[in-house]
Amino acid sequence: MTKVVLPAPFCPIIAVGSPRNVTLIPCKIGASSEKTNPDQLALSLFNEAEVTSDEKIEEPTLETITYRRKKRSGQIEAMLENLPTETIHYRLPDEEQACLCCGEQVHEMSTEVRRELKIIPAQVKVVEHVRHVYSCRNCEREGTETPIVTAKMPAPMYPGSLASPSAMAYIMNQKYVEGMPLYRQEKQLERLGVPLSRQTLANWMMYGATHWLIHLYEHIRTYLLMQDVLHADELC
Repeated sequence: MTKVVLPAPFCPIIAVGSPRNVTLIPCKIGASSEKTNPDQLALSLFNEAEVTSDEKIEEPTLETITYRRKKRSGQIEAMLENLPTETIHYRLPDEEQACLCCGEQVHEMSTEVRRELKIIPAQVKVVEHVRHVYSCRNCEREGTETPIVTAKMPAPMYPGSLASPSAMAYIMNQKYVEGMPLYRQEKQLERLGVPLSRQTLANWMMYGATHWLIHLYEHIRTYLLMQDVLHADELC
């Protein structure tokens, strides 16, 4: 009775038996050692936030900014300077703008600014495209046939569908950039009050790719064919 173990990289099986009677047993592919990485164990037992959280790390601080002495430097300020800013002012009501000592009206000497990040979740709204049609009442009274004039309206991106350019782009971005599968997008939209099936989302993506992104693909292909040398990754 012989036992022959074939190298795992070449064949994931184990041959057991005599040369005339060989039994093939699938072998497990993976790490041969049974040691477990403590970090992997922690991630499997706890939430990522609980594992990653470190109370010893201090929050990024911003120095109090006044309009008399502005100081905008550093990594945090550089991150915030390109974001849209919503400013909320807090002023004393008129009845409280009196000096506590003499009763005279006080004047504004400076301001203090505190900044915080505000994240707006995804929002869904309905956009109604209403096209108006016009006719001439004078010609109608005179019995004159006159053509009806219809206002111009942008063509739909996906005829007979609720898909808009922003909706189609959002679904594709969530799928291929954020790595969110369609079944998770289906649940997310359901929580937003839009019960669209993953099949519908897939149809939108396929239509957008075959009718709109194909033009971008052809442009890129034409540009690449004009080059002398192209680099390719054959593993993809």
